[in-house]
Amino acid sequence: MAAYWKQLDTRFPQVEEVFDDVMAEALAVLTREGIGAYLEAARLIGKLGRGVEPMLAFMEEWPSAAKAIGESALPAVMALVQRLQKSPNGKAITPFLQTLAPVARRLQSPEQLQHYLDITLDLKARTTGSIHGHHTTFPSPGLPAFFAQAPALLNQLTLAGLRNWVEYGIRNYRTHPERQQDYFSLQSADARAVLQRERHGTLLVDVERKLDLYLRGLWQDSDHLVPYSTAFDEIRKPVPYYDKLGIRLPDVYDDAGDISGLDRYRATLAHMVGHRRWSEAQVADNWSPFQRMAVEFFEDCRIETLLIREYPGLRRLFLALHPKPLEAACDPETTSCLRHRMAMLSRALLDPDHGYTGADLNDYAARFHTIMAQGESSTREIAALALAYVAKTRRQSDQFARVHFDDTVVDYRDDNRQLWKFIEAGDEEEAFDEPRKIEPGEEIRGLPPRHYPEWDYGGQTYRPDWASVYEALHPHGNPADIDRLLAKHGALAKRLKKMLDLLKPQDKVRIRYQEEGSELDLDVAIRSLIDFKGGATPDPRINMSHRTDGRDIAVMLLLDLSESLNDKATGSEQTILELSQEAVSLLAWAIEKLGDPFAIAGFHSNTRHDVRYLHIKGYGERWNDDVKARLAAMEAGYSTRMGAAMRHAAHYLAARPADKKLMLILTDGKPSDVDAHDERLLIEDARQAVKELDQQGIFPYCISLDANLRPGADNYVGDIFGRQFTVIDRIERLPERLPQLFMALTK
Repeated sequence: MAAYWKQLDTRFPQVEEVFDDVMAEALAVLTREGIGAYLEAARLIGKLGRGVEPMLAFMEEWPSAAKAIGESALPAVMALVQRLQKSPNGKAITPFLQTLAPVARRLQSPEQLQHYLDITLDLKARTTGSIHGHHTTFPSPGLPAFFAQAPALLNQLTLAGLRNWVEYGIRNYRTHPERQQDYFSLQSADARAVLQRERHGTLLVDVERKLDLYLRGLWQDSDHLVPYSTAFDEIRKPVPYYDKLGIRLPDVYDDAGDISGLDRYRATLAHMVGHRRWSEAQVADNWSPFQRMAVEFFEDCRIETLLIREYPGLRRLFLALHPKPLEAACDPETTSCLRHRMAMLSRALLDPDHGYTGADLNDYAARFHTIMAQGESSTREIAALALAYVAKTRRQSDQFARVHFDDTVVDYRDDNRQLWKFIEAGDEEEAFDEPRKIEPGEEIRGLPPRHYPEWDYGGQTYRPDWASVYEALHPHGNPADIDRLLAKHGALAKRLKKMLDLLKPQDKVRIRYQEEGSELDLDVAIRSLIDFKGGATPDPRINMSHRTDGRDIAVMLLLDLSESLNDKATGSEQTILELSQEAVSLLAWAIEKLGDPFAIAGFHSNTRHDVRYLHIKGYGERWNDDVKARLAAMEAGYSTRMGAAMRHAAHYLAARPADKKLMLILTDGKPSDVDAHDERLLIEDARQAVKELDQQGIFPYCISLDANLRPGADNYVGDIFGRQFTVIDRIERLPERLPQLFMALTK
């Protein structure tokens, strides 16, 4: 790490605080060459004179972006950064880098990212102001807003739709700075209207998980799905294909009649999987383009016939998407009809009710079905049939420059590049990138950060991947300190125990067939005795035991560990932190007695780049000396970025298999941080986080500690939690109130 830090060559203290954590993520994702390029790019960004924000944003975002689109995209990213720096738009560098990772995850390939960067450069060039049309002087009003909204836009639009949406904004608001800013921040009515107009079809990124499960479940294939855009190649539209880097699919499919976009993706994937399973590459050096095209049509039909055998329902899907050319649609006197004949034959090979009357077509369709009736056949055998068909049906007019294309494109099929191999020098020299390996002695410390969105109440939208949460195990202290706190409250513990006995589940569930248990299971014991007397081996599981039933609750206790906990409580010699330690210790003891699974964690923050989440007790741990030692070492510092902490705690609580999930947040102040200058910003974000918890089936409840009896202290708590909170103004009673409050909530 020391060598990496030296290479970074920076003195920003904010970078130094998170350096080990961001490097842990980078080392887990990037290659050795990628690490060098990553640090060099970060060093250059740090020397731009734009402060620490761009550098922090790049170091946090690039590993995730590289994982999505590959390290090869870094030069294009840095080229855009340099062009922004050399223009009046230098302030747009930070929002560009802050949204780089979510944009990359939506685009999924370096080619798609390059199209996005081209759209950005066009927006910059056409909206940056100049003096007398010569020297660019005024920054683009809409560019920073566009970067901030880019992830949200790409959640709803393809790159083609994004380009059209941007073009509308440039064309109509190029000379109106305020209205341009409103448009690109999605504040104006026409921005939302154009967005709705450009939304269409099924986006690949939205159904990628479904398609991945479809590949794995039906076809036992797990290749990577990579989108491409159909909007930027006007001369030759791209066609689905696959190579060593993955399966390439269009970024959007519109519905085709009754066939949804999702089913079109399924048909395309099934077709390509069939080729991967049954096709063999043929040497094509001595075959003409017409012959290769015929082989491709015949082989496509062989593959689809085999697919239909395995899943008969695919026939309906293939026939719905396959064109049905009219037999007399092409005039062989003036036009090349080869594609037209092949499309008709392809339809006839799949559709028993094709209705075509051509003698050659029906003859070769019958030959094809005869071959397929004997088994799977092979690419070589089908290629011989295709070449015979071309020899039998070729015409002089097939050489005409004018080609009949209507109803001949089967758009769910791939481009068949895998069917061909050519005898050329250099084929054996293909090189493949080696996967990232951890070198001997190389150590990765800490966990990579988790990035969470943050709610911007002004724009009524999320800032994607805005807060970086670093989690770690809390340091250890002396567990005897907690034991002394519990002994101090011995009288309270006795009263609590009586309440706990009433709360404990009374329903008993019998667990039979136990080798060791609390009592004998007479039915099984008698049966075993009969087996023993009869000479058979008796069943040794003759005991049974019981467990209580009727209470299924998982609890997360989230502690605010901000600097204000070091204040002394009014009327007490103890700090709020010390009283919180006592209360949490009693509560943990009480929950352990009840048998509910629970976890304890603390949090504090030092800007959005450094939200610390400290594990004190996990769900799999018992209330033991290790947990007590962490609780004894609790310290307070920094600020309170509550929304990010609640989202991260929900990540663990939501995974618990419980009927009721309770999150208790113990805090002494409203959400705040040193980089949030609007005091409502983090309050509104925490409020939005509470709504997210409700949607996940988690019940959040806040215990707010008012140390100084401030008037109106419960106003902001009510804004965030609604009625799900309690304000404790006599904090010296916290050790008594907290366990009682928990019992009242979980009756």
